[in-house]
Amino acid sequence: MIDKLALEADTKVNRRECHSFVGRACIEDCEVKLVKPQTFMNLSGEAVGCLFAKHKLDEPGERLIVISDDLAMPFGKIRIRARGSAGGHNGLKSIIAAIGTNEFVRLRIGIQPEHPVADAKRFVLDPFPRSVRADVEKIIERSAEALRAILRVGVLKAMTLYN
Repeated sequence: MIDKLALEADTKVNRRECHSFVGRACIEDCEVKLVKPQTFMNLSGEAVGCLFAKHKLDEPGERLIVISDDLAMPFGKIRIRARGSAGGHNGLKSIIAAIGTNEFVRLRIGIQPEHPVADAKRFVLDPFPRSVRADVEKIIERSAEALRAILRVGVLKAMTLYN
């Protein structure tokens, strides 16, 4: 999704910073940093915490929007939250621990298949099967629309539109 947003904003996300690839973009008249942590998902807090410290950001609030997949949500479902617990997601746990708060926006995208998953770690790291790739493109587009709505109308209004 970050690559899609970068392409639409005619920018690159390739500057190495804090265990991440980072780029600047203007989306919905907002100057944003697009960040792709290069740590394992469970260690995303290392990258986010480093960026917050480096740029002296104190309160994430609506300044931080974390996009994550969610194996506990049905495939394609989008859920936006203004704050809250990690909900069992280890990447969100890591970010909360690193920045010391759960007061940040999250956009979660469901990846749960209709069949049981025997090996969750392998499932989330493997590429999507060819049979669902067209659906994945649509889901990424809808998720990008949701992110743009967060920036344009705020998280609460975006929640009513996309949850």
